[in-house]
Amino acid sequence: MPTDLDEKCLFCSIVKGTIPSFKVIETDHSIAFLDINPVSEGHTQVIPKYHARTLGELPDEYLRDIGPVIKKVALSTGVEQYNVMQNNGKLAFQHIDHVHFHVIPKPNEKEGLVLNLDDNWPLRKATQEDLAKTLEKMKSRI
Repeated sequence: MPTDLDEKCLFCSIVKGTIPSFKVIETDHSIAFLDINPVSEGHTQVIPKYHARTLGELPDEYLRDIGPVIKKVALSTGVEQYNVMQNNGKLAFQHIDHVHFHVIPKPNEKEGLVLNLDDNWPLRKATQEDLAKTLEKMKSRI
């Protein structure tokens, strides 16, 4: 049992087994379970067995493990189209302070995650110069 868990965290309680879940896949570093309020059939949460609020806080060995789990979950839904969503922080719509990935099957136009990209995806115009400056800033932080 991992020792890096938070007693007050809902997802850590699922990892410990004190809150029951419908487990889809479990590895030494990750667990995938059905969402209790699914957007579509097969909507699954994939979480690390380590309490980290954001991706930046999660040790790399957990990230290496969770990617293949996400893929297996997505394929297990039986649909060809799906969303994988992961939010970091309240402003980014994270509601539980534990890294988690939603795998949301999109079987048709009405079920699954519904986004109106014209209304909800704020596009900005960027010049080549803007992009070059942004790239320079980002590379200096890596």
